[in-house]
Amino acid sequence: MNYARFLTAVSAARKPSPIRMLTEIQQRSPPSMISLAAGAPNPNTFPFQSCSIQVKNGDMLTFDETMMKRALQYSASSGIPELLTWMKNLQKNLHSPPTANYSAEKGQMDMCVTTGSQEGLCKVFEMLVNPGDNVLLDAPTYSGTLAALARQYDLLIIEDDPYYFLQFDKPWAPTFLSMDVDGRIIRTDSFSKILSSGLRIGFVTGPKPLVDRVVLHIQASTMHTSTFTQLMVSQLLHGWGQEGFLNHVDGVIEFYRTQRDAMLSSADKWLKDVAEWHAPAAGMFLWIKVKGVADTQKLIMEKALEKEVLLVPGGVFMINSSDPCPYVRAAFSLSTPQQIDEAFKRLSALIKESL
Repeated sequence: MNYARFLTAVSAARKPSPIRMLTEIQQRSPPSMISLAAGAPNPNTFPFQSCSIQVKNGDMLTFDETMMKRALQYSASSGIPELLTWMKNLQKNLHSPPTANYSAEKGQMDMCVTTGSQEGLCKVFEMLVNPGDNVLLDAPTYSGTLAALARQYDLLIIEDDPYYFLQFDKPWAPTFLSMDVDGRIIRTDSFSKILSSGLRIGFVTGPKPLVDRVVLHIQASTMHTSTFTQLMVSQLLHGWGQEGFLNHVDGVIEFYRTQRDAMLSSADKWLKDVAEWHAPAAGMFLWIKVKGVADTQKLIMEKALEKEVLLVPGGVFMINSSDPCPYVRAAFSLSTPQQIDEAFKRLSALIKESL
């Protein structure tokens, strides 16, 4: 596939940073290498010496003095090698991407680490989308139709899937990556929902020529995701192994399933006469359609706030946020079942007052 034709003028003009390349050569070199090239600060001047981080199961993640020096230093823009290797194996086992054994020219699967999936999306759009370009989407998205159109018209598909690991029922839904026989899928994933949102670790998976270019955009901005958090997560994942990681994911899913069920119970108790909804199959949100209210913007942003209930009006998620929207998004991730119940009690009263 001719990936060059998809690039923006800015992206096509990007060249690898010679200094970044020398830094990465140095990091792969034997101890006998004498480098006068890097502009890295001397780690002996850093105030941090070592640390130990206790995992909930009792395991310890240990950074001795040598590891701490590495953790606080510059690292490769694509991500530290041991974390990338672990995640590539995970992607192959979860998605069995047809492109895993392709040549680079044909779209061989590759990956890079990003500072959350949000950075991954940002860099992908910088790479592919000029102001005024057309982006094909529909609401809701019908994956089969979108995939067929992409193949027919030789388009790329950006698969943003931060809630992939929060699917309540197995088998998990198939992904575009698992169907990618053409090398046209760029996928963004995130550890934010299952390990920690503050760690800011995500990853981009896609055809090697495009992933390499995403890395060039990273070189020109954040330079790389925090080396410390990458090493921390890498230690955790290598200690767990894939089985341990997926066991952790199952525990996270079970927590959110319980939260979801509590919200559904309260919705049925307070909202069944004034709204309708479908039980979510993944994630941490319940979408509610308010009956008899054409647009929930004023209801949520004015009246609900006065009653100390904070939700998100559905209009902010629409292509044109000024269009009327009868939906509300309610999160069940942080609130207790008792708080959820009280919130829906207040929301019910507000809706009835508005009708």
